[in-house]
Amino acid sequence: MQKQVIEYGGEPVGIVVPDQDRLKFIAVKFHVIDLDEQRFSSADEVRLAIRNHVLAQKSAAPVVRAAVA
Repeated sequence: MQKQVIEYGGEPVGIVVPDQDRLKFIAVKFHVIDLDEQRFSSADEVRLAIRNHVLAQKSAAPVVRAAVA
């Protein structure tokens, strides 16, 4: 296998490259940088990790509300 582009929400967010009998994820977008250089068994496992990571970031983000005068 050669490098493969990984997309999330229709946007390229990184690539996977073969490394030590696994796939190493190389992030190219900041919102998935925490997954950079992690190794996975498959491209589908990478996509699932990205999905879970993005959803966790959204649920942990504080809610900002505008003041109404």
